[in-house]
Amino acid sequence: MMSTRESFAAAAASYDNAAVLAREVGQRMATRLACVRLAPWRMADVGCATGDGVRELMRRYPEALPLAVDYALPMLNAVRASAGWWDRLRGRAPRCVNADVRALPLAENSLDLVWSNLMLHWLPDLRPAFAELHRVLAEGGLLHFSLLGPDTLKELRECAGQLGLSWSGKTFVDMHDVGDLLMSSGFGDPVMEMEMLTLTYRSPRAFLADLRHLGVRDGLLGQLGWRDWRRLFAAWPRVEGALPARFEIVYGHAWKLAPRQLPDGRAVVHFHRHEAR
Repeated sequence: MMSTRESFAAAAASYDNAAVLAREVGQRMATRLACVRLAPWRMADVGCATGDGVRELMRRYPEALPLAVDYALPMLNAVRASAGWWDRLRGRAPRCVNADVRALPLAENSLDLVWSNLMLHWLPDLRPAFAELHRVLAEGGLLHFSLLGPDTLKELRECAGQLGLSWSGKTFVDMHDVGDLLMSSGFGDPVMEMEMLTLTYRSPRAFLADLRHLGVRDGLLGQLGWRDWRRLFAAWPRVEGALPARFEIVYGHAWKLAPRQLPDGRAVVHFHRHEAR
């Protein structure tokens, strides 16, 4: 069985053909970002895959320095390959950074905006990633992200329970707990939203092919014997002849605020001067 990193790396060539959900969620993230007043100079798409997010950021903020960050090197190769010759000539192509979000090779306070679309939920613990993203964001910087929530593929988990099968697939953090983790990591003013998106499939084979092309099949579904998979997929209820796969999408954004205390524990007090009239 391949590791998550190996699975994503192997999926780079097939990713775009199956990334329907990621593209839709990215468009909805962009709509939400349009409501935020922000003029970043340095920005990063963390967990960029083949680069849809960083290209959206470049369209929105053409003067900002764009970084494409992913721990799967073949994904970054796809980002480089898609960069236009004019952007490369002008030095405006995304800078590609091969790194894990929990250990970014970036200086403190070096980014004004971090975008991350459907990546953070693959981590076993969000806290190290949030702490690292807080470190690299400048004061007043924004973290804007999406991830999968706990009702993702609820229909399949319910079928497994009805059949007496143990669900070994990925479980996800509740939206409210994500907000609490942001606060405990030093972020302020978190805004969390949730919606359900449904993809439909003609057959279990088509569903599995999509997950394989994305590099997430084992990570999302876990392991069962093939007989148990056949039982589970046979029990999956169809709706108007199609198999519905529901995904809970959690959207969040939070700001890096001015520190309230120094590393030695002393409080920081901000004074504002008001001119007498």
